[in-house]
Amino acid sequence: MKSILSRKPVFLFIILAGFFITNAIVAEFIGVKIFALEDTLGIAPLNWNLFGHQGSLNLTAGVLLWPVVFIMTDIINEYYGWKGVRMLSYMAAGFIAYSFMMVFAAVALTPAEWWPGSYAAKGVPDMQDAFAQIFGQGMWIIVGSLIAFLLGQVVDALIFHHIRKLTKDDKVWLRATGSTLISQFIDSFVVLYVAFVLGPPKWEISLFLAVGIVNYSYKFLMAIILTPLIYLGHFLIEWYLGTELAEKLKKEAIEQ
Repeated sequence: MKSILSRKPVFLFIILAGFFITNAIVAEFIGVKIFALEDTLGIAPLNWNLFGHQGSLNLTAGVLLWPVVFIMTDIINEYYGWKGVRMLSYMAAGFIAYSFMMVFAAVALTPAEWWPGSYAAKGVPDMQDAFAQIFGQGMWIIVGSLIAFLLGQVVDALIFHHIRKLTKDDKVWLRATGSTLISQFIDSFVVLYVAFVLGPPKWEISLFLAVGIVNYSYKFLMAIILTPLIYLGHFLIEWYLGTELAEKLKKEAIEQ
């Protein structure tokens, strides 16, 4: 009797699922860092001015990976359908919540007496405080991020599925990039609203809109730039599965 892992569609799904969930979890943890896009690229500050707020393009490091997550969503949707995306989205949200619980437990552990000052010579006077600040994100940010992630995933999968029903196997770029642009819009604003408008910072709506537009503009651009990766993903999957099996999976996905 053959092992279940010897079945190419099952093995491929496991690989895609692992990559999808890993990217989602890592994006959550690196999201605490805010970076200056212009300085990173070595260009002069753009000094955007929106709704009375002005500044440079400061983005969360999570934007490096969230576009990849949404691309993975579209690829999985293409071959495993809405049910596959839904299952992985729920799994990812559960694993993210579990990861944060474990991190909070680690923060609460009493550090060894020597550890807090062990990196003082390198400019970190208190490692326990640094660990808690970096990994112990505010509860509102975590809640906002999880809500935005699940809502964005559901919207992405549904829009992708409906566009695919209309276009069949044509216009891969339309269903992939179109669904990503809409879901990224929702994700960008929901996480900011929950974390910083409902949450303790209590941002003004004007600041919420300004930061949201800047973040979404970046994601919009990245979604367009990364569109060729969708075609590369299709090529590699169909090379691995073979045309006949790949077409069978796509047919079953669209019939869900």
